Amino acid sequence: MAAQGVDTDVEHASVDGTGDFTDGSDELYGFAVAVVFDDGRWSCTPMSDEARESLDAAVTELRGLRASGPAFGLFDVDEAFFAIVRPGPETVRLALSDAVCAIDYDLAADILDVLGVDVPDLTPDEVDEADPWPEGDLAVLADLGLPEPVLSVIMDEVDLYPDEQLGTVAQNLGFADEFAAVLDRIDR
Repeated sequence: MAAQGVDTDVEHASVDGTGDFTDGSDELYGFAVAVVFDDGRWSCTPMSDEARESLDAAVTELRGLRASGPAFGLFDVDEAFFAIVRPGPETVRLALSDAVCAIDYDLAADILDVLGVDVPDLTPDEVDEADPWPEGDLAVLADLGLPEPVLSVIMDEVDLYPDEQLGTVAQNLGFADEFAAVLDRIDR
């Protein structure tokens, strides 16, 4: 899949029409972590709850890091899917592990909206039976050492939870210890 850049004007595509990042429950399990490669070393920091709840907020927070090296966000949402958000000066590169999750989760729906992909039109029974499929730019981290085919294999590992899949991303890029340390500190 060729690298995709999308406009930075992110509009909310809330599935439930509220703009809220919910699936009807009070709280979602998960996390948002900002990752920066600067001066030859990786650093990971937790992102705000607002960044985890809104693609607009996530992009704004990541751009606000003002890092001289590459910066991106890793998002685990409710043990259902993960997303990678990598803003550039004029575009945002996005990868979503499971487009089916856009039916129930606003962040996934927002990502599909920005990518110009329709939210899948499935019945509840079809959702339960649907195989996950990734969308977006699977080469989002290729220049940092995670080629598109490797990210594709990680996304296809349906026996792993999203935090484990993101741990594999961190392992492949060389920041597993930094990533694990942040996850140990945050309330998920």
